[in-house]
Amino acid sequence: MKKVIITGSNGLLGQSLLKLLLKERTKYEVFGFSRGANRSDREDFTYCDMDITKEVLLKDEIDKIQPDFILNTAAMTQVDACETQKEACYLLNVTVVKWLTEICELRNIHLVQISTDFIFDGRKGYYKETDTPNPLSYYGRSKLNSEAVIKASAVQSTILRTSLVYGKVPHMNRSNIVLWVKKMLEEKNEVTIVSDQYRAPTYAVELALACKISIDRKITGVFNICSNKILSIYEIAQQVAQVFELDENMIKPISTAVLNQTASRPAKTGFDLTKTNNELRFYPKSFKEDLLKFKETF
Repeated sequence: MKKVIITGSNGLLGQSLLKLLLKERTKYEVFGFSRGANRSDREDFTYCDMDITKEVLLKDEIDKIQPDFILNTAAMTQVDACETQKEACYLLNVTVVKWLTEICELRNIHLVQISTDFIFDGRKGYYKETDTPNPLSYYGRSKLNSEAVIKASAVQSTILRTSLVYGKVPHMNRSNIVLWVKKMLEEKNEVTIVSDQYRAPTYAVELALACKISIDRKITGVFNICSNKILSIYEIAQQVAQVFELDENMIKPISTAVLNQTASRPAKTGFDLTKTNNELRFYPKSFKEDLLKFKETF
């Protein structure tokens, strides 16, 4: 049986991983690290109420468990908040990754790190793993720094770059684009949404599956995980309306310039999935296909 630690186990990806890994309880012994009470509504794993920004506490707990894998889903991902709270962002997104890398290297633990499309400047879209990063925001820089920390070490690692993650789990502490658009339209509210930014959204269930493949096969390196086609965020909202049979006439486009967000966003991201298909043997679907699957969970 393999021991697996999931940091951020209360979050969207963390809970998605719990659900997936705990289907195979004879294969994995799972430990969840998060702050506060266990929000997953599950009791079939070991939950640790822990502040992972406390280095000694973090390393001591990992030493006690002696895991085979750490899936680091904990991060500060609110892009505008990262811009205004740089110290908190750096602590969770970079310093904690440095500590995890050190102990994983020392104890021969495989580390899976989640990264982002925001490490790129958005000038071209469909980025390959080998393309040169140029982040526009502090969030993007922090995630690029975390990648650099891992790459500079000798740790066995998998870095999964992803984009605009959505899904639904119990007791969520924040929403995501699909749930927000769905809720707004259900309540007959107009949705004003940016039309000149392009993304390839990622269903949390699919991202969790990519994490599981990474540990099952001990795959190392950098891989792109997202849906297989770039859409404008306005088009993403329209597809949400179509799939959930809501009024897409309530969706109104707005430009990035008018929106005036605190942090700069890349105009066009999305990923080339060739390496993911060939080496990870993982074949992401379209946003609409994943959305139809997501609809079945309601």
